[in-house]
Amino acid sequence: MHDLMALITVCTFLLTIGFILWRPNINEAYPATVGAFIVFLTGTVTFADLGAITETIGGAAITIMATIVMAIVLESFGFFNWAAEILTRTARGSGIRLFWLTNLFCFLMTLFVNNDGSILITTPILLMLLKNMGLKNRQKIPYLLSGALIATASSAPIGVSNIVNLIALKIVDMDLYMQTAMMFVPSFLGLLLLTVLLFAMFYRTLPKKLPAVKKWHFPPGGHPLKGGVLNTENRGKFMRNVLIFIFCVRVSLFVASYIHFPVSLMAVIGSAALLGWRWIYLKIPPLDMVKKTPWYILIFAFGMYVIIYGLKNIGLTELLIHYLQPLISGSLLHASVLMGALMTIMSNLFNNHPALMIGTLTLTNMGLDPLTLKVSYLASVIGSDIGSLLLPIGTLATIMWMHIIRKGGVKLNWGEYLKVTIIVIPVTVLATLVMLTYWVYWIF
Repeated sequence: MHDLMALITVCTFLLTIGFILWRPNINEAYPATVGAFIVFLTGTVTFADLGAITETIGGAAITIMATIVMAIVLESFGFFNWAAEILTRTARGSGIRLFWLTNLFCFLMTLFVNNDGSILITTPILLMLLKNMGLKNRQKIPYLLSGALIATASSAPIGVSNIVNLIALKIVDMDLYMQTAMMFVPSFLGLLLLTVLLFAMFYRTLPKKLPAVKKWHFPPGGHPLKGGVLNTENRGKFMRNVLIFIFCVRVSLFVASYIHFPVSLMAVIGSAALLGWRWIYLKIPPLDMVKKTPWYILIFAFGMYVIIYGLKNIGLTELLIHYLQPLISGSLLHASVLMGALMTIMSNLFNNHPALMIGTLTLTNMGLDPLTLKVSYLASVIGSDIGSLLLPIGTLATIMWMHIIRKGGVKLNWGEYLKVTIIVIPVTVLATLVMLTYWVYWIF
């Protein structure tokens, strides 16, 4: 009977992942919920396990929801169209300058919000901007693809930019402050290397001179609200003040982590204050958040973790421990490169959410010394946040991105995507893993 339950759990995991990858337009919460229910019925996950799962993902889910609320409020202020105008004006007709500005914008949006939110924000902005410029399909690809890769990979430097990173932090009992101190410098240098490699790949395709945008064509409901504070001469100053406030909220999360104040509560306080600000200036009550907030992310994270917990309970992590422990225990460099490579492979096979959860649960049961555990975990994050970009199915963010650009009329197939990532991603991952090891040696 136990073997049958184990077989059903493994099949449920594979079918759930397969369905999400096969039908990316379907809300991923549905297959995850069905899969979790089946695993629970097999008995491989108990009621006690459900309580532990809720405790593990609760804080991470609340933090991510709070940051997504901030992104929705920014949209209410007309920030996205304002940002597109700023990008166009600052580029001053140079396609090269626009490439670097685009990637900087995508990096900052992920740090300000999170990776999924950044994709949902930056991709429509870039589609609108490039369409207004009248660029051809092949000329749009460098901006869209590099922006998507940077936006998704930029969740590596800080834990609050990715829900699965936050969940994993809780599992390894590592605070946000320590994670950033160990991770920001090597992953930032890795992102810089990735951008340089992308620039080298796309240099010949990038238009050197951009067509002038004579008139902005906003999507339905996309133009900044008329008659409000955003159409005054102080619009730029107002937007700057909003960004400074959000930056302060992000910084407060690290301060909260350092002084052991609940990070999720600090995030909720920040988003509530921004909602109040919007209510005062635009007379929009916070009730619209109930409809606009993507609550399905919570359901997906919970359902997926139930399935992963089932795999753990039937012995998957024990099997991985048996093969990995002798290799990881050798040195920090071995631990970093091995875990980063493993998470890269698993993320591209099964998606980075379940891959990082499986990897983290495995690490915590290896009996590693504290420093090796932390380095192995951070290497896993590099593999799941950057290495997962090798294929479009490696992350939910890139799956959503492919859907958004196709809907926006931009053609890009798997072959064209892989032609770029097969060169830039392995080099970036390996370099970042090595830099992580030597950075940790240096600070400790």
